[in-house]
Amino acid sequence: MRRAGGRGREELRPLTLTPHWLDYAEGSCLVSWGKTRVLCAASVLDQVPPFRLGMGGGWVTAEYNMLPRATQPRQPREVDRLRGRTQEIQRLIGRSLRAVTDLKALGPRTVVLDCDVLQADGGTRTAAITGAFVALALALEHLRRRELLITVPLKDQVAAVSLGLVAGQLLLDLDYEEDSQARVDANFVGTGRGSLIEVQATGEAGPFPPGELKNMVDLALKGIKEISAIQEAALVPCLPLPW
Repeated sequence: MRRAGGRGREELRPLTLTPHWLDYAEGSCLVSWGKTRVLCAASVLDQVPPFRLGMGGGWVTAEYNMLPRATQPRQPREVDRLRGRTQEIQRLIGRSLRAVTDLKALGPRTVVLDCDVLQADGGTRTAAITGAFVALALALEHLRRRELLITVPLKDQVAAVSLGLVAGQLLLDLDYEEDSQARVDANFVGTGRGSLIEVQATGEAGPFPPGELKNMVDLALKGIKEISAIQEAALVPCLPLPW
Protein backbone atom coordinates (compact mmCIF):
# COMPACT_ATOMS: atom_id res chain seq x y z
CA MET A 1 0.00 0.00 0.00
CA ARG A 2 1.06 3.60 -0.59
CA ARG A 3 1.67 5.47 2.66
CA ALA A 4 0.79 9.11 3.31
CA GLY A 5 3.69 11.36 2.40
CA GLY A 6 5.26 8.56 0.36
CA ARG A 7 7.26 7.24 3.32
CA GLY A 8 8.72 3.77 3.30
CA ARG A 9 7.46 0.71 5.13
CA GLU A 10 10.12 1.07 7.86
CA GLU A 11 10.13 4.88 7.99
CA LEU A 12 8.97 7.00 10.93
CA ARG A 13 6.78 10.03 10.47
CA PRO A 14 8.63 13.33 11.07
CA LEU A 15 9.32 13.54 14.81
CA THR A 16 10.27 16.69 16.73
CA LEU A 17 10.80 16.89 20.50
CA THR A 18 10.79 20.43 21.90
CA PRO A 19 12.05 20.60 25.51
CA HIS A 20 11.14 23.33 28.02
CA TRP A 21 7.89 24.09 26.20
CA LEU A 22 6.22 25.21 29.46
CA ASP A 23 7.56 27.90 31.79
CA TYR A 24 6.36 26.55 35.14
CA ALA A 25 6.75 22.77 34.98
CA GLU A 26 10.03 21.32 36.29
CA GLY A 27 10.31 19.52 32.97
CA SER A 28 8.26 19.64 29.77
CA CYS A 29 8.31 18.51 26.16
CA LEU A 30 6.09 19.10 23.15
CA VAL A 31 5.97 16.08 20.86
CA SER A 32 5.16 16.67 17.19
CA TRP A 33 4.95 13.28 15.48
CA GLY A 34 3.37 13.45 12.07
CA LYS A 35 0.05 15.15 12.75
CA THR A 36 -0.04 13.92 16.37
CA ARG A 37 0.76 16.51 19.06
CA VAL A 38 1.26 15.61 22.73
CA LEU A 39 2.32 18.00 25.49
CA CYS A 40 4.14 16.30 28.39
CA ALA A 41 4.77 18.10 31.69
CA ALA A 42 6.66 16.78 34.71
CA SER A 43 5.80 18.03 38.21
CA VAL A 44 7.86 17.18 41.30
CA LEU A 45 5.97 16.66 44.56
CA ASP A 46 7.78 16.43 47.90
CA GLN A 47 5.77 13.42 49.01
CA VAL A 48 5.11 9.84 48.03
CA PRO A 49 1.85 7.87 47.73
CA PRO A 50 0.71 6.16 50.94
CA PHE A 51 1.76 2.71 49.67
CA ARG A 52 5.36 4.00 49.26
CA LEU A 53 5.70 5.41 52.80
CA GLY A 54 8.63 3.94 54.70
CA MET A 55 10.10 2.27 51.61
CA GLY A 56 12.98 4.72 51.31
CA GLY A 57 12.39 5.81 47.75
CA GLY A 58 10.19 7.81 45.43
CA TRP A 59 7.62 7.21 42.73
CA VAL A 60 6.97 8.12 39.10
CA THR A 61 3.43 8.14 37.77
CA ALA A 62 1.45 9.59 34.88
CA GLU A 63 -1.88 11.04 33.83
CA TYR A 64 -3.08 10.94 30.23
CA ASN A 65 -5.81 13.02 28.68
CA MET A 66 -7.13 13.75 25.20
CA LEU A 67 -8.50 17.22 24.57
CA PRO A 68 -12.03 17.37 23.12
CA ARG A 69 -10.90 18.59 19.69
CA ALA A 70 -7.85 16.38 19.47
CA THR A 71 -10.04 14.21 17.25
CA GLN A 72 -12.76 14.58 14.66
CA PRO A 73 -15.50 14.87 15.85
CA ARG A 74 -15.35 16.43 19.35
CA GLN A 75 -15.11 14.03 22.28
CA PRO A 76 -16.55 14.95 25.69
CA ARG A 77 -14.04 15.55 28.48
CA GLU A 78 -13.52 12.70 30.92
CA VAL A 79 -14.59 14.55 34.04
CA ASP A 80 -16.35 12.19 36.42
CA ARG A 81 -14.88 8.87 35.32
CA LEU A 82 -11.91 7.90 33.18
CA ARG A 83 -12.50 5.53 30.30
CA GLY A 84 -10.76 2.18 30.43
CA ARG A 85 -8.46 3.12 27.55
CA THR A 86 -7.31 6.25 29.38
CA GLN A 87 -6.54 4.31 32.56
CA GLU A 88 -4.64 1.67 30.59
CA ILE A 89 -2.48 4.25 28.81
CA GLN A 90 -1.56 6.26 31.88
CA ARG A 91 -0.59 3.09 33.74
CA LEU A 92 1.53 2.06 30.75
CA ILE A 93 3.33 5.43 30.77
CA GLY A 94 4.05 5.14 34.49
CA ARG A 95 5.35 1.56 34.23
CA SER A 96 7.55 2.47 31.30
CA LEU A 97 9.23 5.38 33.08
CA ARG A 98 9.67 3.55 36.38
CA ALA A 99 11.49 0.78 34.52
CA VAL A 100 14.51 3.08 33.98
CA THR A 101 14.30 5.29 37.08
CA ASP A 102 16.30 4.61 40.23
CA LEU A 103 13.42 5.19 42.67
CA LYS A 104 15.65 4.85 45.72
CA ALA A 105 17.99 7.58 44.46
CA LEU A 106 14.99 9.79 43.70
CA GLY A 107 14.27 9.99 47.42
CA PRO A 108 10.88 10.69 49.04
CA ARG A 109 9.45 12.47 46.00
CA THR A 110 6.85 11.81 43.33
CA VAL A 111 7.24 12.91 39.73
CA VAL A 112 3.89 13.21 37.95
CA LEU A 113 3.89 13.24 34.16
CA ASP A 114 0.83 14.93 32.65
CA CYS A 115 0.45 13.88 29.02
CA ASP A 116 -2.18 15.86 27.13
CA VAL A 117 -3.02 14.97 23.55
CA LEU A 118 -3.58 18.20 21.62
CA GLN A 119 -4.15 16.45 18.30
CA ALA A 120 -4.42 12.76 17.50
CA ASP A 121 -3.48 10.99 14.29
CA GLY A 122 -2.38 7.63 15.64
CA GLY A 123 0.37 6.68 18.08
CA THR A 124 -0.72 8.91 20.96
CA ARG A 125 0.42 6.48 23.66
CA THR A 126 3.81 5.97 22.03
CA ALA A 127 4.22 9.73 21.62
CA ALA A 128 3.24 10.26 25.27
CA ILE A 129 5.83 7.75 26.51
CA THR A 130 8.56 9.20 24.27
CA GLY A 131 7.87 12.79 25.31
CA ALA A 132 7.27 11.96 28.97
CA PHE A 133 10.77 10.51 29.20
CA VAL A 134 12.25 13.80 27.98
CA ALA A 135 10.12 15.76 30.46
CA LEU A 136 11.15 13.39 33.29
CA ALA A 137 14.85 13.76 32.49
CA LEU A 138 14.53 17.56 32.52
CA ALA A 139 12.68 17.51 35.87
CA LEU A 140 15.36 15.30 37.44
CA GLU A 141 18.07 17.58 36.09
CA HIS A 142 16.19 20.49 37.69
CA LEU A 143 16.53 18.71 41.05
CA ARG A 144 20.22 18.01 40.45
CA ARG A 145 20.93 21.66 39.70
CA ARG A 146 19.22 22.62 42.95
CA GLU A 147 21.58 20.12 44.66
CA LEU A 148 18.64 17.99 45.80
CA LEU A 149 20.05 15.05 43.83
CA ILE A 150 23.68 14.09 43.32
CA THR A 151 23.09 12.70 39.83
CA VAL A 152 20.11 12.27 37.50
CA PRO A 153 18.69 8.88 38.61
CA LEU A 154 18.03 7.42 35.16
CA LYS A 155 19.52 4.09 34.11
CA ASP A 156 18.54 4.23 30.43
CA GLN A 157 16.23 5.89 27.95
CA VAL A 158 12.63 4.91 27.21
CA ALA A 159 10.91 5.33 23.86
CA ALA A 160 7.93 3.69 22.19
CA VAL A 161 6.65 3.04 18.69
CA SER A 162 3.62 1.49 17.03
CA LEU A 163 3.52 -0.90 14.09
CA GLY A 164 0.99 -3.09 12.38
CA LEU A 165 0.18 -5.49 9.57
CA VAL A 166 -1.74 -3.48 6.99
CA ALA A 167 -2.75 -4.80 3.55
CA GLY A 168 -0.25 -7.62 3.93
CA GLN A 169 2.67 -5.33 4.84
CA LEU A 170 4.31 -4.79 8.20
CA LEU A 171 4.44 -1.01 8.69
CA LEU A 172 6.31 1.03 11.29
CA ASP A 173 4.68 3.98 13.09
CA LEU A 174 1.02 3.84 12.06
CA ASP A 175 -1.07 6.93 11.48
CA TYR A 176 -4.79 6.81 12.25
CA GLU A 177 -5.86 5.62 8.79
CA GLU A 178 -3.34 2.79 8.83
CA ASP A 179 -4.18 1.84 12.40
CA SER A 180 -7.89 1.59 11.56
CA GLN A 181 -7.09 -0.89 8.77
CA ALA A 182 -4.49 -2.98 10.62
CA ARG A 183 -5.06 -6.72 10.85
CA VAL A 184 -2.41 -6.81 13.59
CA ASP A 185 -1.86 -3.75 15.78
CA ALA A 186 1.09 -3.47 18.18
CA ASN A 187 2.87 -1.03 20.48
CA PHE A 188 6.42 -1.60 21.69
CA VAL A 189 8.18 0.15 24.59
CA GLY A 190 11.94 -0.25 24.76
CA THR A 191 15.18 1.20 26.05
CA GLY A 192 17.99 3.02 24.31
CA ARG A 193 20.22 -0.03 24.80
CA GLY A 194 17.79 -2.24 22.88
CA SER A 195 15.86 -4.04 25.64
CA LEU A 196 12.09 -4.32 25.70
CA ILE A 197 9.92 -3.03 28.54
CA GLU A 198 6.44 -3.81 27.29
CA VAL A 199 4.83 -5.33 24.19
CA GLN A 200 1.16 -4.95 23.29
CA ALA A 201 0.11 -6.88 20.18
CA THR A 202 -3.42 -7.72 19.07
CA GLY A 203 -4.75 -9.71 16.12
CA GLU A 204 -7.57 -7.32 15.23
CA ALA A 205 -8.82 -9.59 12.42
CA GLY A 206 -8.10 -12.89 14.14
CA PRO A 207 -5.02 -14.92 15.13
CA PHE A 208 -1.64 -14.26 13.52
CA PRO A 209 1.32 -16.65 13.15
CA PRO A 210 3.87 -16.58 16.01
CA GLY A 211 6.69 -16.20 13.51
CA GLU A 212 5.41 -12.73 12.66
CA LEU A 213 6.24 -11.58 16.18
CA LYS A 214 10.00 -11.78 15.55
CA ASN A 215 9.65 -9.56 12.50
CA MET A 216 7.63 -7.13 14.59
CA VAL A 217 10.27 -7.05 17.36
CA ASP A 218 13.08 -6.43 14.88
CA LEU A 219 11.20 -3.57 13.20
CA ALA A 220 10.14 -2.05 16.53
CA LEU A 221 13.71 -2.07 17.90
CA LYS A 222 14.92 -0.37 14.71
CA GLY A 223 12.32 2.38 15.23
CA ILE A 224 13.08 2.75 18.94
CA LYS A 225 16.79 3.16 18.16
CA GLU A 226 15.98 6.04 15.80
CA ILE A 227 13.63 7.66 18.32
CA SER A 228 16.23 7.33 21.09
CA ALA A 229 18.70 9.27 18.95
CA ILE A 230 16.12 12.07 18.56
CA GLN A 231 15.59 12.10 22.34
CA GLU A 232 19.33 12.37 22.93
CA ALA A 233 19.64 15.25 20.46
CA ALA A 234 16.87 17.10 22.34
CA LEU A 235 18.45 16.48 25.77
CA VAL A 236 22.17 16.97 25.09
CA PRO A 237 21.98 20.79 25.34
CA CYS A 238 20.06 20.52 28.62
CA LEU A 239 21.86 17.99 30.82
CA PRO A 240 24.76 15.52 31.03
CA LEU A 241 23.26 12.23 29.85
CA PRO A 242 23.54 9.70 32.73
CA TRP A 243 22.97 6.50 30.73
